[in-house]
Amino acid sequence: MDSELLSDDYETFLQDVKERIRNAQVRAALAVNRELILLYWQIGQEILTRQQAQGWGAKVISRLAKDLQKAFSGMKGFSRTNLLYMCAFAEAYPDQQIVQQLAGQIPWFHNCMLLDKVKDSKERLWYIQQTIQHGWSRSILTQRLESGLYHRQGEGALTNFEQTLSLPQSELAQQILRDPYNFDFLSLGQEAQERELEMALIRHIREFLLEMGVGFAFVGSQYPIHVSGKEYELNPLFYHFRLHCFVVVDLKTVEFEPEFSGKMNFYVSAVDDILRGSLDQPTIGIILCKTQDQTVVEYALRDGKKPIGISTYQLKHALPEPLKGNLPTIEELETQLNILSVEVE
Repeated sequence: MDSELLSDDYETFLQDVKERIRNAQVRAALAVNRELILLYWQIGQEILTRQQAQGWGAKVISRLAKDLQKAFSGMKGFSRTNLLYMCAFAEAYPDQQIVQQLAGQIPWFHNCMLLDKVKDSKERLWYIQQTIQHGWSRSILTQRLESGLYHRQGEGALTNFEQTLSLPQSELAQQILRDPYNFDFLSLGQEAQERELEMALIRHIREFLLEMGVGFAFVGSQYPIHVSGKEYELNPLFYHFRLHCFVVVDLKTVEFEPEFSGKMNFYVSAVDDILRGSLDQPTIGIILCKTQDQTVVEYALRDGKKPIGISTYQLKHALPEPLKGNLPTIEELETQLNILSVEVE
């Protein structure tokens, strides 16, 4: 047999085996995490049952912690504090199926953080689902919680996506919007001018992408397009890997005016004709304003033919320094975007 062909065949075989091993390692780690969290849930349930039936108090939990630590000296996780978390966990999720299908899919300390910071069960489950879907680290989950992401999802943003996009594109497009967007990471006052706001966002592109949400890739600031010999600038232009479409963002430092939607309609039409490829979905426009009047927005979007969403943003204070250090790097964002693109395709 030809040695070169043998070598090529061996390299292919080696890569296949390595990939299978890595996949098995991931599955094993997830299975271990799921079993551990299920164990914690069962312990919590048993303690709660005995508290109700036999009146167990704090002293019994302290004694149980000492006895378990003595019996399983090589295992962490049986401190009095963690036993109390197990009780809170079992009380928060009385349905074991939810534990197996959702809470058991994320690390224990993610669950503890959610128990501490989120009291509403629906909101807590939403954060769990987002963590599973996007692979959020503890630091990113912390940032999402502190920015109140759950309360800023696209349901509050006004759009005409349902009338201008087909399913499921219209639902996905609505989900990528937030209202309001949180630009607290900018050290700008409430009276910032549009150019000032745009340049500040570009300087903080990492945080800007993080706030826009998973799936956004930055194409350019003041991106030029030429129509009838005249140059127009898009400020800024994105591509969304999950929606497979360009997203034009227009930043305004004033209240929404009807003419803003006409200008965005022009931008979206131009991008569709000039930049959109045969495999791309229709371009989407997002207008970010300081404030908006719902009736004015509804009239401006009512008969529009291009998909446009209108939302607001907040300018307050810069992020605390400790939090800035926990934000993902550009490389981490690019890796996450690439993974998401592969999953969707």
